[in-house]
Amino acid sequence: MTTPLTVLSQEEELFRASVRQFAREKIAPQVRAMDERGEFLPELLAEFFRLGWMGIEIPEEFGGAGASFFQCLLAIEELSAVDPSAAVIVDVHNTVAIKALLRWASDDQKRRFLPRLAKDTIGAYALSEAGSGSDAFALATVAEDRGNHFLLNGRKLWITNAAEAGLFIVFANADPAAGYRGITAFVVERDSSGCAVGRKEDKLGIRASSTCELILENCPVPRENMIGKLGEGYKIAIETLNEGRIGIGAQMVGLAQGALDHALRYAQERQQFGKPIAEFQAIQFQLAELATEIEAARLMVYNAARLCEAGAGFIKEAAMAKYFSSQAAEQVASAAIEIFGGYGFVKDCPVEKLYRDAKIGKIYEGTSNMQLQTIAKLLLGKQ
Repeated sequence: MTTPLTVLSQEEELFRASVRQFAREKIAPQVRAMDERGEFLPELLAEFFRLGWMGIEIPEEFGGAGASFFQCLLAIEELSAVDPSAAVIVDVHNTVAIKALLRWASDDQKRRFLPRLAKDTIGAYALSEAGSGSDAFALATVAEDRGNHFLLNGRKLWITNAAEAGLFIVFANADPAAGYRGITAFVVERDSSGCAVGRKEDKLGIRASSTCELILENCPVPRENMIGKLGEGYKIAIETLNEGRIGIGAQMVGLAQGALDHALRYAQERQQFGKPIAEFQAIQFQLAELATEIEAARLMVYNAARLCEAGAGFIKEAAMAKYFSSQAAEQVASAAIEIFGGYGFVKDCPVEKLYRDAKIGKIYEGTSNMQLQTIAKLLLGKQ
């Protein structure tokens, strides 16, 4: 008998419940302060490691939980319902940085890096540059082959987790004449000579999640830190980001659900004309529409995740999930503010922050236009 997408196994249900409880009890009271300071509490990050959330898919032999990609998405969804900043920290660490190593790293690299990432070291993914956003393979960072090591030079921008990261998956061109076929992936340690984390961005949303530039100036990287082969970086980046988009989808579903939950509670508490506003059909219909949008987005995300885990084709479904869920999150958060009325427009109201946080869903790990391009190419048989 086929299991419905939204019916979880007992293990998945217990895991989701534990993340939800922690998020509501431990993270929620700190959300506004962290957002205002633009910093995530180190003690909460330490708890994420202790609870095993920073190594969900890392095999137990390397100190991880040895759990599934789907469980990772459940954690991201539940965290995002309370604080999308917390969710993106866990998301990028697990579904992008660690995922690249799980799939492409050598056995030696896995032994050296995965235990650290599971225990206490945050990972980041350094692909974007000033001149290579959506056109990721126009990157200008170069890796000069010096025999037993490479010398990296360049600047990376918009690097999530950069302020806290101890390891960076860095993409640089080892053969610029070959264009994107020269792009190669490396593990760069934060304390490497010539590696520095630059300015931290002051952002509209997900403010407690750090976004910084990474500066590489004659940074020596041992040859044994090269991931895969020379020139395979473009393939590593594409395949990793395809899965990462499902993680963004989970973020957006969680954010939207959090906004709807706040709106549902408020609509039943707020009195107008002698009764709760939830008794007015206009509000009821609006809430029903929002719930429908979220359910559709969740089904798309879960379907893409299950396809990915089954080893089936999922690229189109991942792009659709990210595109649709990011639209839904922005629409739901916006409507939630309207349900709250004037209160929804002030910092005291939790949906104000969720509305600001929602905007990034249409931008990072591939803009909405890039998702549409991917979907269209696949529909037309061009990929």
